Formats: sequence, C-alpha cells, structure tokens
Amino acid sequence: MIISRTPLRISFAGGGSDLPAFYRHEPGAVVSTAINKYIYITVNEKFDHQIRASYSITEIVEQIDDLKHQLIREALRLVGRQHSIEITSISDIPSQGTGLGSSSTYTVGLLNALYAFMGRFVGAERLAREACLIEIDRCGSPIGKQDQYIAAYGGFQFIQFNPDETVFVDPIICRAETKQSLQRRLMMLYTGTTRKTGDVLREQRENTERDVSRRRHLRRMVELAHNLRLALHRDDLDAFGEILHEGWMRKRELASGISTPQIDEWYERARAAGAIGGKILGAGGGGFLLLYAPEERHPSIRAALSELRYVPMQFEPQGSKIIYVEER
Repeated sequence: MIISRTPLRISFAGGGSDLPAFYRHEPGAVVSTAINKYIYITVNEKFDHQIRASYSITEIVEQIDDLKHQLIREALRLVGRQHSIEITSISDIPSQGTGLGSSSTYTVGLLNALYAFMGRFVGAERLAREACLIEIDRCGSPIGKQDQYIAAYGGFQFIQFNPDETVFVDPIICRAETKQSLQRRLMMLYTGTTRKTGDVLREQRENTERDVSRRRHLRRMVELAHNLRLALHRDDLDAFGEILHEGWMRKRELASGISTPQIDEWYERARAAGAIGGKILGAGGGGFLLLYAPEERHPSIRAALSELRYVPMQFEPQGSKIIYVEER
C-alpha cells in the first residue's frame, strides 16, 4: 500500500495569466502558496484482475477504458498500470468548486502514489508537467498550470509561465518573520457556495482571446504578482493587502461569473470592518473568500461575516509526498 499527501493552495496574484490564451503571447506569473489542507491518495494491490476506484462513488471495472473518472483513467494509462489496483482518496476540504486547486492537487497526488506503487520516484517538475498533460491536454479542462505546480512543489512560490510552455518555479525570498506575520494577517472564510470552474474559465479564455482590454487587465495582474514578490522581499505587508485588493478588482472584470452581488456584499462588509484587501480564491463565483487585515481587526471582520465559516490555515513548505509505504 502507498499513501500520498498533496497540499491544496491559495493564490495571491496573477491568476488567469497561467491560461494559454495569455501566456502563449507573453509570460504569465502568479504568487501562490501551498497550505496545510491536503488530499490523500491510497493505492493498493487488488487481489483480482479488476480496477477499483473509490471517490464520491465507487467504480469496479475490468479495464481502464471502462473507468468514468477521467483523471484516474488517464493517470493509469500514463504510468502503464492496466489492472489489479485499488485507488481511494480523502480530502481535508470539500473538493469541488472551492477555489483551492483540488482537481490538480488530486492529479498530482494520484501520479505520485501510482509511480511509487510501481517502484519509481518522480520529481516535482515531472509530476506537475504530467498533471498538466492529463488535465489540460487529455481531459480538455479549460484550466491553467499554476495549481499543478504549487501542488507538486509546495512552499511559497513565484511561478512564471512562458510562451514556449516551460514553467519557472522560484521560492519567494523573505524573512521568516515576514512570512509568519503575513500568515497571521490572512483570513480564509468558506462562503458555503461552489461553482463550476469550467464555465467561468471558458468565458475568461474566450474574453482574453478576443478582448484587448481583458488582456490589459491580465498584464497588470502579472505586474502585481511581480510587485507582490518585491513587497514581501522588502517586508512591506501593507502593500500586500493593497495589491490583493487591486488584483481582485481587476479579476472581477475578466468574466461575468467571477463575482456575484452576494460576494461583492461580503467583500464590502469585510472592507468596512477593517480588511485591506482580499479575493475569492480560484476561478471565482464561490468557494473560499481570502482576506488580508491587521490582526486586531479579525474579530470585527468575523462578526461582520458571521454567516461565513472561518477556516484556519498555515503555509505548507512541502509539496506532494509519499507518507506511507507498506512493503511486502
């Protein structure tokens, strides 16, 4: 038996520039961090010839082609495992439409566990690249690349997406005290609503391809990612909150489903209670609301948004890893 543990993530700036509609023309960039919320994948030898995959439902099939779960089917094809295997998963956070990159986290963790099951070690770059291959190329998901890379690498990263399809992953350089202070000032609140990521991202892709003004927004959002990295390097956390706010204002213009009147109301109430900046995580439309505020304002913000569930989190320095190997 093999068990992998792969972190979910929060993205601070540059989201949307990791889509090919943008980065194939000019480099995109995001600032993102892994967090201490995880997806666990268990892979085990099955006694008979069948494939058993358990997620929200359980599939038991005779061959790969019969699997309905696209990510499992394509991952098994990629690693070359055809039969006699059981795959299960557990997530710390609801896994659909919450904006924490769960599908990519799942794919990276699944590949890591399958390769380990086959007796092979695969590094972070390959895990991320092959997860992108599965999700984007083979399954046709209209998503970007940032989630796969932060899930594989972990840590607090500046990630650049290049027109030639290469990806550069560079750790954010700042004092440990700065990172700790930032962590204390962040709040993550669950809105209780989810959305279909694909619908939002398809509209965003189409808008980016045909609308010059949307490309200008994305170009500025890439600048904000660079500015955010510099602010952390300079210990300028006040600038962090302001950058987060400008990024959210610009992101709302990329597609109609990114925000809603209810999300706008929550955000304005948070700002009135002391939040400097914030954003809906992921593609938008629901999931988790991330806020930046001085620590002394947190009680007021939580009171102002009492209908939302506060979820504590910490930054996670490690990416996908194998946490259990049962030798036979």
